[in-house]
Amino acid sequence: MSTIRLRAGDTEALFSDGESVPVLVHLGPPPGDPIDDDLFRRLVPPGGLDAPPPPSLVTEPARGWFGEPGIEVSRGGRAVAPIFSRRAVESTDTRLAVTLEDEECEVRLVLTARLDARGGLVLGATVTNLGVDPLGVDALALTVPVPDRCNDLVSWGGRHAFEFAEERGHWGRGIVALASRRGRTSHQQPPLVVVGEAGFGENHGLAWGMHLAWSGDHRIICDAVTADRRTVTAGVPLSVGEVVLGANQSHSLPEMLVAWSDTGFAGVTARFHSLLRADAPHGDGPRPVIANTWEAVYFDHDRERIFELARRAAAAGAERFLLDDGWFPGRRDDTAGLGDWRVDPAVWSEGLAPLISHVRSLGMDFGIWVEPEMVNPDSDLYRNHPDWVLGDTRQHGILGRNQLVLDLGRADVRDHLFAALDALLRDHDIVHVKWDHNRDVVSTGSTTQTRGFLDLLSRLRVAHPHVTFEGCASGGGRIDAGISSLVSRHWTSDCIDALDRLTIQKGALRLVPPEMLGAHIGAPTSHTTGRRHPLSFRALSALPFWMGIEWNLLAADERELARLAEVVAVHKSHRGLFHRGTTHFGDHPDPTVHVHVVVSPDRAEALLVMASLASSPRHDPGNICIPGLDPDRRYRVTHVPLGTPRWALHRGLPAWLTRPIEASGRHLSDVGLPCPPLLPASGILVRLEAVG
Repeated sequence: MSTIRLRAGDTEALFSDGESVPVLVHLGPPPGDPIDDDLFRRLVPPGGLDAPPPPSLVTEPARGWFGEPGIEVSRGGRAVAPIFSRRAVESTDTRLAVTLEDEECEVRLVLTARLDARGGLVLGATVTNLGVDPLGVDALALTVPVPDRCNDLVSWGGRHAFEFAEERGHWGRGIVALASRRGRTSHQQPPLVVVGEAGFGENHGLAWGMHLAWSGDHRIICDAVTADRRTVTAGVPLSVGEVVLGANQSHSLPEMLVAWSDTGFAGVTARFHSLLRADAPHGDGPRPVIANTWEAVYFDHDRERIFELARRAAAAGAERFLLDDGWFPGRRDDTAGLGDWRVDPAVWSEGLAPLISHVRSLGMDFGIWVEPEMVNPDSDLYRNHPDWVLGDTRQHGILGRNQLVLDLGRADVRDHLFAALDALLRDHDIVHVKWDHNRDVVSTGSTTQTRGFLDLLSRLRVAHPHVTFEGCASGGGRIDAGISSLVSRHWTSDCIDALDRLTIQKGALRLVPPEMLGAHIGAPTSHTTGRRHPLSFRALSALPFWMGIEWNLLAADERELARLAEVVAVHKSHRGLFHRGTTHFGDHPDPTVHVHVVVSPDRAEALLVMASLASSPRHDPGNICIPGLDPDRRYRVTHVPLGTPRWALHRGLPAWLTRPIEASGRHLSDVGLPCPPLLPASGILVRLEAVG
């Protein structure tokens, strides 16, 4: 046995280099030179196989692997059990490609690995049919061993309008399965898991994060049983006959992202953000503040109201105006119209050109909402092509939000949708498309459907490189690294309640950088929860992200509009840091205290969002320790006003709120700032600037 080494930044990835499928034997700080390869040999336990199989990147059941199979293939309905031998190895400092074959089974397996500059690891696997007869691919998955002391397991999930809720538990001697069969990433169980040593926190402790970059069905298996060690396996569940390869055809697994950390969640988040930023389809320019019409007018597309809404949005500082659902034929509610992607003359008698011209004259550009993967039974598209609906005739009757799913595995369906959307974008000055997906998929063949969607979106991006695409799936139902290489913005949740959003956005930030997450200032009363929050708190929850406005500004008074313009200006003055900095959350002992910090790459500046999530049993919530600062620099601490703060009962405020103070980064990190007495559902913004 020998090892292959990849190096980037402060990270080394070591892979075994034997005759078969390699094993990831180390990911983390460089272990030093030289390496005695026998250090990675494990004992042969009694009562087991004489040559126990290791947890290789793609595990081989034919070698005696008893856990989740890395590969299962078949010919003519009969299982074939490959036993791979090494054929070629290509490697550089940061990349590895290993080619393996089973000549008797006529199957090739190519495994790839790459390290990015921050030490995030990306793994890939491709299987190829070397034979003449069709080869069924029934399973393909990647496996990563994690340190044995990683016995805390964290995952995220929830529901529509409350995504990315964090769940943490002890990972003992057992198998934990995280999966979704809903045909999209899902609100319930996104393909993301972080495991770490007991008690690891926001900024301390060993932690490993794993994510499958895929927008469809997925399964992650955390296994502490099979090899008497801990492994995490990620793959796509395949139906019988879903993937069948002809001669020399290949099938690739979505990439698996792996992020290690010796600083708890902070290191995992930084490495995931680095990977997603490197593949993001946008530059480093400012993300324009978006005014969205949905919660302002819903389906009521009255021309004069929308024109006036645009005027008020521009006055508030919006830079992009997005016309949401309701602009196409028959769309007075959600029962009709999906599939007919042309402007409704009954509502827009002169087309959209006058509105777009009006928006442009106000200094904003224009965006539009579509939902191309869906069709209403009450639509011209369905009446003309009922056979284009996904699934057999028995499944056609299963509606979700009064709509059916189009079969994007069919080239003719994709071609039709491309032609309709291409014409829409060619005929109008549209720079932003919000692409929605409002129901789960009830069908087999999710892989084909998902790849069809990705193909359609890729074609449109090539044809219209100036257009920014935003991903939405009833909010956050399709957020993952796979689609993040095609969309510049994710609509994080249909819930704009500022209090709920702090929790939702914290979970989403574990994977996705803030400039890719849409966050809007909503109406005083939340559409989804009925709660009322002041403008300062609604703005605070949106400030660090790709900010927008989703509020019927026609119902706002002049004072509210003036204050809205002020907080939008605050966002614009700080969005460069929010969107390029390093994200941290604070390890605060009081779970009702929310501490969100963004530090500039050179650590010369930081912004702190401090909020109260609920009433606390403590009179004094203690100090706020600020992670990520340079311990040897001094910082000036300034409260940035967003309106009148909402203080709980007190007899005196911390002095730093009334005047700027200076302190070392070490003091601010280790001792912290006295936390002010915030009322529930309130918060403040703090700026820290290096001095001297």
